[in-house]
Amino acid sequence: MQKLYIVRHCKAEGQPPEARLTEEGFNQAKELADFFTAIQIDRIISSPFTRAQQSIEPTARRKGLQIETDDRLAERILSTEHHEDWLEKLRHSFDYMKMRLQGGESNEEAMERAERLIIDLKERTEQNIILVTHGNLMTLLLKYFDDTYGFEEWKKLSNPDVFLVSFEDDAHEVERLWEK
Repeated sequence: MQKLYIVRHCKAEGQPPEARLTEEGFNQAKELADFFTAIQIDRIISSPFTRAQQSIEPTARRKGLQIETDDRLAERILSTEHHEDWLEKLRHSFDYMKMRLQGGESNEEAMERAERLIIDLKERTEQNIILVTHGNLMTLLLKYFDDTYGFEEWKKLSNPDVFLVSFEDDAHEVERLWEK
């Protein structure tokens, strides 16, 4: 059975790719490392965004693993323009997966790039893999496995958050593990 631990980054100072964790976020990263202490992990793959990598660094150190980065785990860009009603536009993007705003990426496009990563990982021999990403992309990853995930589930995510997707043959199961 292959297991993917999908992790949303800890609290950060902002949204740009270079945004760092807050002091609270660094403490949460240590809590994540404690959470993963008794769990066998074979590989860690992170979004290239600073906040994602900083969120999993304590875990990687404890496990003696390198953090690999993969652009397919980067956050979906809703738009490069400022929108006062961005939350409504985000909600709408889950209803209309092909919707793309100026300079942005549709949910469908982001989901397809994440899907390519999942397909690649299913062909690997590692059994326990951590994927570190962001709220919108995490929701799309979960939606890939369970179509009921959408805007309302995105709103319920925490920073950090951890979901487990277990695979056996062609079957899979999604379970939220983070309870804080």
